Amino acid sequence: MEPALRRLVVVSNRLPVALRREEDGWKLKQGSGGLVTAMAPVLKNRGGMWIGWSGASDPGRGSKATDETDMETLFADFTEEAGYELCTVPLTREEVDGYYYGFSNEIIWPLFHDLQSRCRFHPRYWRTYLDVNFKFAEVVARRSSPEDYLWIQDYHLMHQAFFLKSMGVRRNTGFFLHIPFPPPDIFMKLPWRAKLIQALTEFDLVGFQTVQDRRNFVGSLHRLMPEAKVEGRGAVVAVNMGNRSFRAGAFPISIDYAQFSEMAAQPEVARKAFDLKEALRHRKIILGVDRLDYTKGIPERIRSIQTLLRRYPDLKGKVNFIQIAVPSREEVDEYKELRTEIEQLVGRVNGEFSFPGWVPVHYHYRSLPHDDLVAYYAAADVGLVTPLRDGMNLVAKEYCACNNKGDGVLILSEFAGAAAQLQRHAYLVNPYDVEGIAKALHRALHWQLEERKAHMSRLREQIRRNNIFRWVDSFLRAGIAKSLEDFPEVETVHFNRV
Repeated sequence: MEPALRRLVVVSNRLPVALRREEDGWKLKQGSGGLVTAMAPVLKNRGGMWIGWSGASDPGRGSKATDETDMETLFADFTEEAGYELCTVPLTREEVDGYYYGFSNEIIWPLFHDLQSRCRFHPRYWRTYLDVNFKFAEVVARRSSPEDYLWIQDYHLMHQAFFLKSMGVRRNTGFFLHIPFPPPDIFMKLPWRAKLIQALTEFDLVGFQTVQDRRNFVGSLHRLMPEAKVEGRGAVVAVNMGNRSFRAGAFPISIDYAQFSEMAAQPEVARKAFDLKEALRHRKIILGVDRLDYTKGIPERIRSIQTLLRRYPDLKGKVNFIQIAVPSREEVDEYKELRTEIEQLVGRVNGEFSFPGWVPVHYHYRSLPHDDLVAYYAAADVGLVTPLRDGMNLVAKEYCACNNKGDGVLILSEFAGAAAQLQRHAYLVNPYDVEGIAKALHRALHWQLEERKAHMSRLREQIRRNNIFRWVDSFLRAGIAKSLEDFPEVETVHFNRV
C-alpha cells in the first residue's frame, strides 16, 4: 500500500471566508487581508486543507440541524471552487470575546506593536486564550494525519504545538508570526511571558518577518530560558534547548507579483485608472491604503498632508491625497474613536485648504473590489505607506507591483517590516515625523523621471523575485526540506465531506 500523500494543512484564526447569517440563510463572503492573499494561491488544487474559525459565533434562530446542513453545503461548494478543503472550528460568543477581542487584540496586538500602554492584561483573557487554543488543537489532531505538515499562522494560535504534544499527537509543525516580535524589554511586560515563550519553543520551526524580529525573540528567550543556545548564522538558526531543539528563521512574506502586475495591465483596469486621473484633472495622486487600525499611522499621515500644504503652498490645487481605510473591528470602542478622529482630521484639512474645484483629501471608508484597488494603485504617483509599526505591510509591495509605468515613488515607514527589504530604493521616513514626511512628499513630487524610474524598477524586481511562492518555498525548505513543487497541482481533487 502506498504511503499517504503529505498534505499542507494551514491553521489560522479565521478561514479564508467569512460566514454570515442573512434573512434567507447562511452566506459565505470571500475573506480579505494579507494571509488570505498569501495562502490561497498556495493551497489551490494541491489537496490541502485550511482549518480555522468561520466568523460565526451564534447560530441565531432556526434549527441547529438546518444551520449545519446549510453551512456544510456552502463549505463544500467553496471547496470545489477554491481547490482546497475547509474545516471550521466552532467558537461561542464568550470564547470570541475572551480569546480574539480580549487576549489577541487587547494584549498581544498592541504589545507586539510596541504600544504597551494600550494593553489590558485581564487574567480571564489568558484563560480563554488557552481554552480556545486547546479546542483548535483537538480539531487539528482529528482532521490531520502524521504525514501532514501543519503550518500554524499568527499570534492567535501560539499554543498549538504545545497542546498537540500534551495530547500525545505527533505532527511536524511550523509557526509563522505575521506581526512584529517586540524587543525583550517590551515582551517582558506580559504577565504570561514564560509560558508563551515555552509554547513557541515547542514548534519545529518558528518563522518571523525580519531578522530583527527573530533577534528580539531570541533575546526574550535568553532572558527566560538561559539554557537555550543559538547555533548557526544567516536567515535560519538552530536553537538547542538541551533535551530538544527547534529552528528559528526570518521569512519576509510577499505577494503574487504577477497577479497584481497583470491585473493592472488589463484594459478595463487601465481604463479605471485613467478615469480616476481624469476625475482629479490629472493632478498628482498620493495614495494611502490601510485596514483601519491604530498601528497604521493614518492620523499622523493626514497631519503630514496638512503640513505639506502649509509649508509648500505652491502645491495647492496640484495634488490630491486619497486615503482608503478598510473597515475593521467596527464594534470595538477604540476603533470607533479612531474612525471619528480620522474623519475630523480630514474635515479640518479640507476646510483649511479647499477651494472651488479642488478638495485636497479624499477619504474612503470602505472595502474596494480587487480591480478597483489595483486601479488606484496604478493611478497613484506616490504610495504613502507609513505604519507606526508593522510586521511586513503588503500594501507597499502591491503598490509597486501595480506600477507598470515604473514612474511611481514609494514612501515607506522605517518601522514597517518591508523596510528591511526595500530600504535601498524606497524613501524611508519616521511615521511620527510629520515635517519629515512632508519634506519626503515634496521631494518625491519633484523627482526627475529618470530617478523615479530607476528606483521603482529595482523595487519591482526585488518584489518580483521574492514573491509569495518563494516565501512558501523558503519556509517549507527550512521546515521539512521540501518545496512547493512537492505539493503538486492536480487537475481534480476529491475531498471528503465530513
